[in-house]
Amino acid sequence: MQPLLDFSKIGLRKIRFVLTDIDDTLTENGRLPAKSYQALESLHQSGLKVIPITGRPAGWCDHIARMWPVDGVVGENGAFYFTYDSVHQKIKQRFWKDENERASDCKRLAQLREIILAEVEGCAVASDQAYREADLAIDFCEDVPALSKSTVAQIVDIFEQAGAIAKVSSIHVNGWVGDYDKLSMTRILLAECFQTEMDSAQDQIVFCGDSPNDASMFGFFDNSVGVANVLDFADTLEQQPRWITKNSTASGFVELADTILNAHSVSWS
Repeated sequence: MQPLLDFSKIGLRKIRFVLTDIDDTLTENGRLPAKSYQALESLHQSGLKVIPITGRPAGWCDHIARMWPVDGVVGENGAFYFTYDSVHQKIKQRFWKDENERASDCKRLAQLREIILAEVEGCAVASDQAYREADLAIDFCEDVPALSKSTVAQIVDIFEQAGAIAKVSSIHVNGWVGDYDKLSMTRILLAECFQTEMDSAQDQIVFCGDSPNDASMFGFFDNSVGVANVLDFADTLEQQPRWITKNSTASGFVELADTILNAHSVSWS
C-alpha cells in the first residue's frame, strides 16, 4: 500500500467515479459526520459520480439513493443497486435475483440464523436485519460486545459449510446465497446506468473501503484506496488496496475527497 500523497495529480484528474464503502469508511464511531456528507456533496456537485458500495440493507439503501447526494448505491454486498431519478422522483431497483428466488433464499438463511445463534456465543442478528431483502447479517461488534477474530471465523465457517457466501465487514458477517459480490453488481450498475465498462475505464474510477468484504474491489480497481483503519485487517485481507490514507474512517475519506477535488481544481472547504 502506497501513501495517498503519492497519487499523481494527472491520475486524479482522470477520475469520474468515486465508489465508497460506508461503515468505518464514511462513518466514524458508528455515525455519519457532517464532514463526510459535505465531502459527498462537494464531489457530487463537482460533476463526479458518487456511488456508495455497502453491505447495508435495502431499506437503508432506498433512503440513501433518494436522500443523499449520490448517483446510485449498491447494497447488501451486491444483491442489488438502486438509483433515483430526481426529475421524475422515481426510484429504480435492480436486484441480482427475482422476488421468488429471494424468498427461497430467505428460508435457507432463516435456518442458518438459528444454527449460528445456537452455536456462536455472544453474536446476534444485526439490528438492521428487518430491512434486508437478500442476506443475513450477524453482528459481532456493532450492538454486541466485540467478538474475537476466531469467533468471527466460526460464523463465516458455518455459512460456508452450508453452501452460502460469507463476507466480513468491520461490524457484521454477511451471508447470502448467490454468486455475486460488491464488484459484480458494481459492474452491472456502471454498464446499465452510466454506459461505462469497468475494464476499459479503470483510470476513471476510484474505490475507497476499509475491510475484508471490500477485497474484491481492492483487487480489481487500479485506483483502490484504503482508509488507514484498513490496517486492522491487514492479516485477513485477501487483496489489498493500492493506496492508503493517512487518516482513519471518515477523516480518511475526507482526505481522499480533498485530494481528488484539489486535483480537479475544485474548492469545497
